[in-house]
Amino acid sequence: MTRPTPENPLKIGTRGSPLALAQAHETRERIAAEFGLPQQAFEVVVIKTTGDDAALIAADRPLKEIGNKGLFTKEIEEALLAGAIDIAVHSMKDMPTEQPKGLLLDCYLPREDVRDAFVSPALGGIGDLPEGAVVGTSSLRRRAQLLHRRPDLTVVEFRGNVQTRLRKLGEGVAQATFLAMAGLNRLDIPDVPMVAVSPDEMLPAIAQGAIGIERRGDDGSVAELLEAIHDAETAKRLAAERALLAALDGSCETPIAGLAEMEGGNLRLRGQILRPDGSEALFDEATGAVEDGAEMGRVMAAALLDRAGAGFFGWR
Repeated sequence: MTRPTPENPLKIGTRGSPLALAQAHETRERIAAEFGLPQQAFEVVVIKTTGDDAALIAADRPLKEIGNKGLFTKEIEEALLAGAIDIAVHSMKDMPTEQPKGLLLDCYLPREDVRDAFVSPALGGIGDLPEGAVVGTSSLRRRAQLLHRRPDLTVVEFRGNVQTRLRKLGEGVAQATFLAMAGLNRLDIPDVPMVAVSPDEMLPAIAQGAIGIERRGDDGSVAELLEAIHDAETAKRLAAERALLAALDGSCETPIAGLAEMEGGNLRLRGQILRPDGSEALFDEATGAVEDGAEMGRVMAAALLDRAGAGFFGWR
């Protein structure tokens, strides 16, 4: 194995948001600690993706109008294939279920808090929202889940990184919004007026809270580096969740939620699909052997689609 050095650093590709950089730095620190390497043996390379386009963010255009799969990954993967970077660090909830030919996604860091955070300067939770309250979110999943529970709410588009969304909230654009607990924890922002939302109340996005590290399939040295920091439990949980997502043909246009958890040596998988307007939600749950997680996800997807019927998502 060839280890990175200050003269030949490992190039880590990432988006440029504060959260994306925090995830890249965590990856760097874990590899450095595992192999006793100096920080100078790594170079963080910021790559702008379609989903980071400032004009599109400022216009608050829904993601489905900009594109869907690969919005936050395409340009980074192109740099990886071209050899401009050696690894790519991704938020797994942004990752398509299929990788480009020549790339592998087989390293995951220990998963952070999977829950959503209800964020409001004046309200203590979803139940405190007054009738007709304005809630900001760019997530079709959160929008559909909220409207399913509270059809009286007005949900407005709310895009941007964590800091941008907190600023919009402070400006009164909405009375509340949602962020991922994982992001708040990784950014170490302790003074955000928020309450964690139980998965029983709002099932999170597939792979929420997980970081994945992508590499070129033929790069054996990088494979050995990443194997040392890989978290097997996260991988087993994501195998079930991402199989569910793949079989549902999930994208930024589809309200899907799912969570796999290890319970007493078994795997518990919960899945949910919703109509985009929140008028209907279908839920399923299964428990089985950990090694059967991916098959559990595929079986659950088939059952949900059978119950949903044609046209459930509104554009099929």
